[in-house]
Amino acid sequence: MGELTHLIWLLLVVFVFHDLEEIIMVESWLRVKREQIMQKVPRGLQKWLEPSLSMSTAQFAVAVACIFAVLSAAVVLAAATLPQGTYLPLFLVCLHAMFLHVFTHLGHTIALRTYTPGVATAVILVLPYSVYTYVRLFEAGLVTWSLVWSTLPYCLLVVPILYAAHRIGQAAGSLVAR
Repeated sequence: MGELTHLIWLLLVVFVFHDLEEIIMVESWLRVKREQIMQKVPRGLQKWLEPSLSMSTAQFAVAVACIFAVLSAAVVLAAATLPQGTYLPLFLVCLHAMFLHVFTHLGHTIALRTYTPGVATAVILVLPYSVYTYVRLFEAGLVTWSLVWSTLPYCLLVVPILYAAHRIGQAAGSLVAR
């Protein structure tokens, strides 16, 4: 179980490296690409998307810190309850979200036909980590296809968490700007 515990903890490391790429690049990249993005987005979504396109590095970092706190709780609970796997479904939801997030980066990169912040570490770190972790969890008998499919819909819960994190980031940035 030691290797699996390490793999579970490694999710946080992969997340940090991935999000550091985004934190470092996002503000300057958005400044340059904002208009290009708005042209590609349907009018109905533009108003909803606009606040995210004007986030500062500090605001984005606060949002990332909020998400990191949620991921940390899932990782601690999952790692602490191995080999029983009591909280493994919670970890799986996080792993699914990270894995699927790779494809949002690839989709944005393809749609915009340009580098997008986070795509490099998504492909180089997140994708291999996710696939390897799934394989090891299956080999250890801790995960079955039934468990994967049953936890997948819970990834939708990530959306309000991300929204709340970004709102907290925006609010924190507003407080700092005063």
